[in-house]
Amino acid sequence: MKMLINVPETVVADALRGMAAAHPDLTVDVENRVIVRRDAPMHGQVALVSGGGSGHEPLHGGFVGPGMLSAACPGEVFTSPVPDQMVRAAAAVDSGAGVLFVVKNYTGDVLNFDMAAELAEDEGIQVAKVLVNDDVAVTDSLFTAGRRGTGATLFVEKIAGAAAAEGRPLEQVEAMARRVNENSRSFGVALSAVTTPAKGSPTFDLPDGELELGIGIHGEPGRERRPMMTSGEIADFAVHAILEDMPPHNPVLLLVNGMGATPLLELYGFNAEVQRVLAERGVAVVRTLVGNYVTSLDMAGASVTLCQVDEEMLGLWDAPVRTPALRWGM
Repeated sequence: MKMLINVPETVVADALRGMAAAHPDLTVDVENRVIVRRDAPMHGQVALVSGGGSGHEPLHGGFVGPGMLSAACPGEVFTSPVPDQMVRAAAAVDSGAGVLFVVKNYTGDVLNFDMAAELAEDEGIQVAKVLVNDDVAVTDSLFTAGRRGTGATLFVEKIAGAAAAEGRPLEQVEAMARRVNENSRSFGVALSAVTTPAKGSPTFDLPDGELELGIGIHGEPGRERRPMMTSGEIADFAVHAILEDMPPHNPVLLLVNGMGATPLLELYGFNAEVQRVLAERGVAVVRTLVGNYVTSLDMAGASVTLCQVDEEMLGLWDAPVRTPALRWGM
């Protein structure tokens, strides 16, 4: 496989060096693998810290900045960061108002963030944790006990980040993050397998002419494998799976997310089909985001995430944000 890298062993460090050069408003500690907004800590504000394996960019480092995350901890490719990274990040951004850990439901992430929370509290940092588990495709997987955390992570980090920027106390920011997660559901589809730098070849076999319905962001198996479907058929399947699990009583935010190798031409066409299905089901879409936000290296495919919102949540979504990957209102 051809990749734009030097050697697999330095791919994360090289990316972090490039990120530092591109975004001077971030402080990027390449050696210790911590990305912090340069103006942290923000006096009187709750800090948000998240992280996970690399390979899902822009998640999480691309979401560090005003109105969203205070810091992010990148692990090796598809590998959880270690507790020392999380403690270092929490110490760098804590203003005394507390730190909220946003954790995707993958076993390594959960265990390491739990340990980091204990260590941070030993250092006098008040910590709360929110687990993101929005994926309706499967209950358990190769990487999780319970549902996987996927696209809703973006909604949690943005809306809770806006609540923190308003100066809300830790318990309210945590409650808002939980509310967003509880009102979000996702479903993903893979059109090709993912290739990690270390392996240099596809991590699973997905024959030409087939797709995997319900895939995870590490290439975990989904619900079933089928012959290739049209964009409209995939939209019907994905939206049905989500609405079967969460019949919305409020308008929704919609994320049509690329898995890394699907061009925007296709993603916008897929968005048109998703919007069609939602309209047919009587679901009102108040905001739409289309693009690569929670990726899986070079996997072709897409995921759909819905978050039903009230006026307060929508206002927090619309609040100003300035990060490498999300930027509006500033």
